Amino acid sequence: MTERIVVVGAALLDGGRLLAARRSAPPELSGRWELPGGKVEPGERPEEALVRELREELGVDARALERVPGEWPLRPPYALQVWTARLEPASAPPAPHQDHDGLRWLAPEEIWDVDWLDQDVPAVREVAARLGDGAGEPPGAAADPH
Repeated sequence: MTERIVVVGAALLDGGRLLAARRSAPPELSGRWELPGGKVEPGERPEEALVRELREELGVDARALERVPGEWPLRPPYALQVWTARLEPASAPPAPHQDHDGLRWLAPEEIWDVDWLDQDVPAVREVAARLGDGAGEPPGAAADPH
């Protein structure tokens, strides 16, 4: 049995808005949106991995705040955990550096305006529920068995 590998995703928040990152690679994910983040390295705590990944992917200094309840399966052996995070006061603004070609700050009512990666939808749903103010459910959520 292969040991589970945790992938951390950042629900990076600013003024009630959520940051979404548009994938540029690999080709099968290109153009879709995700919560930025990446794999937790051996010996690394998830919160440390989140801060490192945000620095590498977006060039920002951020602080992990709290884990969003839940864990979502990705392709084996990976599992997604999401943490809320905020930019540090002296951080540069986010810019796409690795595997992304666009960023968008989404107000609660805009959360479902982007084409999220399928595996991120359940996590985004949890984050959206915490943002409130019109974040609601993705279109067609009632018919979605996931």
